[in-house]
Amino acid sequence: MTIFQCARPLAWGGLDLPLIGITRDWEGTAIEPPAGFALADDGHRLWFVAHHRAPAKAHPEALPGGFLASLWQYDCAELFLATPAGDRYFEFNLAPNGAWWSCEYTAPRVRAEEADIAMPEVATFADLAADGGWLAAMALPLDLLRARLDYGPGTRANVTFMLGGKRRYHASAANLGGGTPDYHRPARFPSVKFMTLPA
Repeated sequence: MTIFQCARPLAWGGLDLPLIGITRDWEGTAIEPPAGFALADDGHRLWFVAHHRAPAKAHPEALPGGFLASLWQYDCAELFLATPAGDRYFEFNLAPNGAWWSCEYTAPRVRAEEADIAMPEVATFADLAADGGWLAAMALPLDLLRARLDYGPGTRANVTFMLGGKRRYHASAANLGGGTPDYHRPARFPSVKFMTLPA
């Protein structure tokens, strides 16, 4: 999983990151149009950018920038970050309008806290095109990721999408194995690779 490293602080409106495409869903069916994402580390925040050119189907209760569970029931991009051992991980959900949710797990689907607790200092951004396509981003504080997950070269990560209406796409950037779609397989998340972006 590639994380681009930037020597300067990044800002919404000035992001110029190469997107990595996801063209097939969990079952190998082509996603039309494909989804795209990017991860970037500017030394202060980890940026998670998600994009889809199809009309957004956002959770009806999702407010722009608001914190809300169950975003995955509608169009949603997800970032999973795990410790190098894969024994503890965070899930971050990002809706097309910038609504978000996060949860910390101590084992697959075992929550660290029963109540929903928003990670502090998270910022989200979104842009909906006239044709309904969307671009959203989430900026996560690196100091908290380092403290909670030992974020660094050994970090494991994956990006997933839930998209569509009646025809739902469940897609994962990493191959997590077969069977019923299940994104909570941290031991199968690939280790991150840092790539420096030209200034």
